[in-house]
Amino acid sequence: MTLRFLGTTSDGGDCPTLYEIEGTDEILVQGDRETDPGHLVQLRHVKPTETFVRVPRDLLTRFAPRHVPTGVVPFADVAHVFSDFKHTAWRLETRRGYATDRRSDAWARWEAGEDVTRDEPDAWRHNVAVQVAQGKTFGRVRLVDAPLTEGQRFLLTRAPSNVAAGDEIRYLWRSDAVRLGLPDFDFWLIDSRTLLRFVFDEDDTTLGVIRSEDPAEVLAACQVRDAAWHHGFPAADFAERVRSMA
Repeated sequence: MTLRFLGTTSDGGDCPTLYEIEGTDEILVQGDRETDPGHLVQLRHVKPTETFVRVPRDLLTRFAPRHVPTGVVPFADVAHVFSDFKHTAWRLETRRGYATDRRSDAWARWEAGEDVTRDEPDAWRHNVAVQVAQGKTFGRVRLVDAPLTEGQRFLLTRAPSNVAAGDEIRYLWRSDAVRLGLPDFDFWLIDSRTLLRFVFDEDDTTLGVIRSEDPAEVLAACQVRDAAWHHGFPAADFAERVRSMA
């Protein structure tokens, strides 16, 4: 297999260099061999075929390859992550309404004045309950306007069903999100390593998602999650706040 030179911090022919092994997802690292007995004894799960090299942090920062985001793919193509993930699935919801909600049977019943607060679990809530029972975590923060839009009021009414299944929901005023510098697009963050950014049309219909594992994008999403979660109100508390403002 061919090696493709990625970069080096060598000065005058010294070692530290990265190569990509073309046709694979592997990187070859060139550097000085580690010989310090005190370090070697601390290494874990060492196989007879392995060796160890030292490289400067700057080499990895400057030349480690970035994950190239996909184009827009159908949401159905990535839906398996919601049962395959290992630890956490977290979402930021930023839109003022969603076409899928407006087309649902629950929306029609809600508009007709029926109580849709605690409907029977659908496929989504059933999967949430199954995953949470295995020790995994679902969570999301919804940005909302003052006053709430029709779509936001519908989701707030429906929130207890999600929460009962194990999908933790918090609410954050859009004005606070702007103050905190949060993004204005929806995404899922899976296991703090995969970002699924939604793409919508002008009618709030989901066109698909863009999948990325770029470390910089994932880190930014983790920071967004931490800020939004810290400043958001749990769904039940927020619903009470909205009722007191009416």
